[in-house]
Amino acid sequence: MGVPAGLFQLTVAANGFATQKISGLLHPGENYEAPAIVLLVTSATTDVEVTASSFEIAQAELKAEEQQRILGIVPNFYVVYDPNAPPLTAKQKFHLAWRSWIDPVNIGIDGGIAGFEQAEDDFPGYGLGSEGYSKRFGEVFGTDFISVMLGGAILPSVLKQDPRYFYKGTGTIRSRVFYAIANSVICKSDKGRWQPNYSAIAGGFAAGEISNIYVPAADRSGVALSLQDVALGAVGTAVSNLFQEFVIRKLTPHVPNYSASKP
Repeated sequence: MGVPAGLFQLTVAANGFATQKISGLLHPGENYEAPAIVLLVTSATTDVEVTASSFEIAQAELKAEEQQRILGIVPNFYVVYDPNAPPLTAKQKFHLAWRSWIDPVNIGIDGGIAGFEQAEDDFPGYGLGSEGYSKRFGEVFGTDFISVMLGGAILPSVLKQDPRYFYKGTGTIRSRVFYAIANSVICKSDKGRWQPNYSAIAGGFAAGEISNIYVPAADRSGVALSLQDVALGAVGTAVSNLFQEFVIRKLTPHVPNYSASKP
């Protein structure tokens, strides 16, 4: 090959293989026969990142929410403690609403409300006795169903809104108070944007109007009273949110720690 005499270095390289180098001394007029060269495969590092889908994360968090109970008893399903929780699918929203409605504790609360109405002789058209109580219980239980399904499942699915309260837990007391009150009329969309809570507002109004159908005619309220009930409902939600923000988490055991969550 016309290589001049003297020291030399032969380098053999190929992609994916370790480079091999051979050194030697070539005398004048000498022929050099290179030995067989075996290239070794280089060690390769492959990073495999396994992540769960948005649906799978939402499903896992939904199961955790179904275990949230105040003092281990009263359901606290509609509060999410992960600030970056993925949105629920329509199926998950219906599941959460159904799970909340059929919970034995919530049914017992409806029974207590019916008993209070019986004691106060609300809706006198229902009458008294066991028959009157069963009618009042049916009214409370049915209204609860309509409210939960409309405001917690049907409208949130159609309008793509999240029916849950997103616990803030950080910031100044003033900012958290403002946040809790504001969340009585606003909510997160499925895309994570804040917007008016059309689902809860329209759902509350529709539930009131529908419930009028099976309330005794003499006790039925008009549209104005239904609107007033919606306004009072927003006030009640604001108060509930304040308790959620400052009290209820401390009374809810086994709340997952999402402090390390990243957006």
